[in-house]
Amino acid sequence: MKASPVQIGVAVVSPMVYVKISGRADFTNSVGFKKVILGLLERGYKQYTLELSECLVMDSTFLGVMVSLVKRLGQETTNSQQVMQLVNPNERVRNLLDNLGILQLFLIHQGVGMPVTEYCPAPLSGQLGDKIELTRNSLEAHQMLMAVNPANIPKFKDVAQFLAEDLAQCETPSEKPPGS
Repeated sequence: MKASPVQIGVAVVSPMVYVKISGRADFTNSVGFKKVILGLLERGYKQYTLELSECLVMDSTFLGVMVSLVKRLGQETTNSQQVMQLVNPNERVRNLLDNLGILQLFLIHQGVGMPVTEYCPAPLSGQLGDKIELTRNSLEAHQMLMAVNPANIPKFKDVAQFLAEDLAQCETPSEKPPGS
């Protein structure tokens, strides 16, 4: 079975930004997702609702990016209102949030209809990132998951170490032998 590519749609109904995620949310599209949200944050939007009824699964990198965005949005917001709500996540996504100890960071609504029916496709193409950007993003996401819940350290310390080593290797210019 072929993996379902992610589709991310955005609708702004000020002050709320609605984001619909369909398909598999994973490390390959987490950079684009992050750039879309940070771009909206720069424009002053600080409240987000993610509609997840068609999101099949999220990997740890995508979840770590979501947590880092929640933390960043929390720093930007002066009120204590939840900055990122999740609507209609399936059981698999909800279990992942719970198992990583990050469920409490989100306000979850189940069985709720959305006030938005049309979303503009988020411009993810061209925002996938190169290997260095994907590796750095994945490393930061896993570090965030370990920072918010120390129980995640045994789950991700080896992954984080591998990513850090891979990133260092990618960022170090390869030395060519003389005469080549």
